[in-house]
Amino acid sequence: MATSLIHLDIVSAEKSVFSGDVAWIYLTGIMGELGIAPGHSPLVTALKPGNIRLILPNEQEDIFYLSGGMVEVQPYLVTVLADTVLRSQEIDEAAALAAKERAEKILAEKSSKIDLARATAELAEAIAQIRTVQKLRKKVK
Repeated sequence: MATSLIHLDIVSAEKSVFSGDVAWIYLTGIMGELGIAPGHSPLVTALKPGNIRLILPNEQEDIFYLSGGMVEVQPYLVTVLADTVLRSQEIDEAAALAAKERAEKILAEKSSKIDLARATAELAEAIAQIRTVQKLRKKVK
């Protein structure tokens, strides 16, 4: 059990999704994977679509999907602001797989630049959702 904890707030455009103390936070920043422990150096960075994995004080794990956003890290306080946040159990895997296929089809057709940019963003979000569901499955096994 952790002797020191970090207070974490995860906020979406619609509501506060999580607020509480955690032992560790793992998420995907714009420059790569981040692991945040108590006492972490201050940091502000953009987030890519992906998941945020929390290690709770009781050593249990909780996983959320983020569509991207921003994170502000202070030594004992972390704030995540995201457009969309879903608990891993709330993700519709079939819809994510369908979105991935649609985006891949648009990218293969190479239509307009706007379509390509939108398809690339949708593909990244769909892959992140699928990976979040896969992590949840591994955790349950």
